Amino acid sequence: MNLTFIKFRHGVGEPKRHVTKPMPESHFPEVRGLHLFSQMADEHFLSLMRGTYVQTFPPQIELIQEGDPSDFLHVVLSGSIELFSSWNGRETTMAIVRPVSTFILAATIKDAPYLMSARTLEKSRIALIPSQDVRAVFDEDAGFARAIVTELAQCYRSVIKSTKDLKLRSSLEQLANYLLRQQARFGGEATFILPIEKRRLASQLGMTPENLSRAFKGLIPYGVEVNGNSITITDQSELARFAKPNVLIDDFHS
Repeated sequence: MNLTFIKFRHGVGEPKRHVTKPMPESHFPEVRGLHLFSQMADEHFLSLMRGTYVQTFPPQIELIQEGDPSDFLHVVLSGSIELFSSWNGRETTMAIVRPVSTFILAATIKDAPYLMSARTLEKSRIALIPSQDVRAVFDEDAGFARAIVTELAQCYRSVIKSTKDLKLRSSLEQLANYLLRQQARFGGEATFILPIEKRRLASQLGMTPENLSRAFKGLIPYGVEVNGNSITITDQSELARFAKPNVLIDDFHS
């Protein structure tokens, strides 16, 4: 059986239909490899996958809206997803989700409305696991329940670190540490490409685009060169001396 979801392309009035299909078994290892699913019993994992559908979306499709009921746990298999929030005519980027990972687990477990919206940044393949199935298996599978608690604890710690980054650092220090984290993500290469547009980066760091531009210029004396979305760190030690990275803020894996 196929399900048909109706989604709207951002800024376009005509609906675009996307037909979901049962998740093929070829995708099972990707999902099974996630810590969230790795310790659960085989029969419970297969039970979840039997109810899972996979859907491919083009860029700029809004997948969920904050305030909507959490019908599905989403697993990003390819592409990238922006989590964002809006209030009183303003919008901010909360996080960027890349493969292979889930969102938004807390709403699924609590059977609560989504606190963020989500949209595709590029062509993305998403697995949709019915939230009621996730909660049912949570009640039956101790390994899965422990993994969920661990995942939610990690999310909580990441929120605390992001809040510390926002509240304890100047905009220049935030950007400097962000660039050092990205450099590490790209294997320590002196030159790398920003993974998101600058306007989204500004939003994620709690800045206006104008303030982000000024912050980039302010980092020139510390060995940062900018050419469009290409960043070159010519003096990594000088940038680190200024940024003062701290594992209690900048290590989002612990």
